Amino acid sequence: MLDVHVHLRDGSQSAKETILHGIRSGSAAMITSFFDMPNTAVPLTSAAAITERLAHGNRVASEVSRQVGKDIFYGVYGGVSADPRQLAEMVDLYRREQHLVALKMFAGHSTGNMGLTGQDMQQRVYDALAEHGYDGVLAVHCEKESLLHPELYSRADPASHGRARPAEAEIASVADQIAFVRQSGFRGTLHICHISTAKAIALVREARKDGMRVTCGATAHHALLSESVAGRPGNLLKMNPPLRGESDRLAVFAGLCDGSVDWIESDHAPHTLQDKEEGASGIPGFAGTLLLIRTLRAAGVSEEQLRRLCGERACAIYGLDLPVTVPSESQIEEALPTLRAAYPWDPFDSIA
Repeated sequence: MLDVHVHLRDGSQSAKETILHGIRSGSAAMITSFFDMPNTAVPLTSAAAITERLAHGNRVASEVSRQVGKDIFYGVYGGVSADPRQLAEMVDLYRREQHLVALKMFAGHSTGNMGLTGQDMQQRVYDALAEHGYDGVLAVHCEKESLLHPELYSRADPASHGRARPAEAEIASVADQIAFVRQSGFRGTLHICHISTAKAIALVREARKDGMRVTCGATAHHALLSESVAGRPGNLLKMNPPLRGESDRLAVFAGLCDGSVDWIESDHAPHTLQDKEEGASGIPGFAGTLLLIRTLRAAGVSEEQLRRLCGERACAIYGLDLPVTVPSESQIEEALPTLRAAYPWDPFDSIA
C-alpha cells in the first residue's frame, strides 16, 4: 500500500514519533510507501532541508526493508512559499530527485504555521508554478483562514474545535484553489488533501467534468468518525480539518466507494498525550486505514476498487512505479492489535 500523507516527526519531535517507529508501525499495516509532509520541525522548504531529511529517511527505510523483507519507499513533499526564488528551487529539485514526490501548500494555518493565508499569495504560487512548467502534484491543505474562528475553541470543550474550523472554510478554500488553477494555467495536478465535506467533493467532481486535473484523498477518521465523538476529553480526536457531521461523513465514505475520492490517505500525525491535552491537532492513523479497508470491503467495494484506493491511482498521478498490495481480512486482524498498542491511545477504539 501507499500512504501519500504522513507526518513522521523525528529530530526535536522524537517524543511524538521517529521516522523509524513510524515506518516500522506502518509496515505492520502493510504500508510500503510513505510520503512525508513538509511541516516538520525544520520545515522542508529548502533543498538543504529536503536533502538532509531524505538521507535520514532513506537510511531508515533501508533498515526496515531488511527487517521486514519488503522494499520500503520513503518520499517527502517540498513546502512552498510565495517567494518566486524558493518556488524555482523546489521545481528544480523535484525534477532531479525522485523522492521529492510533490509540492505542498497550506492554504490556512495548521500544525507548523506554514499557511499562505492570503489569496494573493496563493495565486502567486500557481502563477509561478505555471511559469516554471511544473507538471507534478500540488497538494493543498484547504481551510480558508478568513473563515476560521480560533476564538471559539476551548481546550475545556474539545467539540468546540469543529466550530472554530467550520465546513465552510474547507469548501471556500477548495473553490479558491480551483479558481487559481483556471486563472494561472497551472499544468500539474491539484490534490485536495483529507477532504471532509460533501460540498467540497462536489466541487472536485464538477472541476473534473470541466477537464481539470484535480484529485482528492480521504482519511479513515473523516470516513468512519463523526463530530458526535469529537468531544472526547483530552482533545484526543482533535485534527485539522475537524470531524464533521454525519451527512458529511457519509459523503466521504460514499466518495471512496464510487471513485469520487481518489485514494485513502491516513494523515498519520501522532503526539504525546501531554501534547494532546494541551491542544495539539493530529492523530495516529495507520490502524484507521486498516479499519477503513475492512469497512469498505464489508460495504461491497470490489478488490479492484480497493487496489485503486490503496495506491494504484496515486501511482498513476504521482508518476511512480511502486508496489500495491491490499491487506486481506486475516492480515488486518493480525495487524490491528500491534498497531493499536504502538501509540499512547487509539482514536478508533470505538470501532471493533
